[in-house]
Amino acid sequence: MKTAVYPGSFDPVTYGHIDIIDRASRLFDRVIVAVLNNPSKTPLFNTDERLDMLLTATREIKNVEVDCFSGLLIDYVEKKEATTVVKGLRAVSDFESELQMALMNRKLNRNVETIFMMTSSRYSFLSSSLVKEVAKLGGCVKDLVPEYVNDQLMKKFEKQF
Repeated sequence: MKTAVYPGSFDPVTYGHIDIIDRASRLFDRVIVAVLNNPSKTPLFNTDERLDMLLTATREIKNVEVDCFSGLLIDYVEKKEATTVVKGLRAVSDFESELQMALMNRKLNRNVETIFMMTSSRYSFLSSSLVKEVAKLGGCVKDLVPEYVNDQLMKKFEKQF
């Protein structure tokens, strides 16, 4: 069984993420969407909230699992017996840092490959940070995130004002 891990913060999950998840699910028998729990960052949504949004957003894709991890990605990939890390790229600017991480992961474990998938051009401008900023300022993000995620964003920002 070919297993891939698609790691990220997913704070929150966007249609750009879902595009990569859906396409990766057609290439692999099993795709694990892994939420990074990074204690040095302060996400808008806690890990459980991000897992919940991802589970809701991917429930129709049968070979996708949602999980979380902390620590080294390569350790998590080994633990899950995956062979591949999937990384989404929006633009050339994403490539440099993603390449460095892929090369480090390759150094740590030569048996794990990293593949880069370009997101659909209609989502090439999209980032979770941008979605949060627009939502925080009262802008409409309905075309950028699933309805459930949009609802969670609205609830989160209602509490802040």
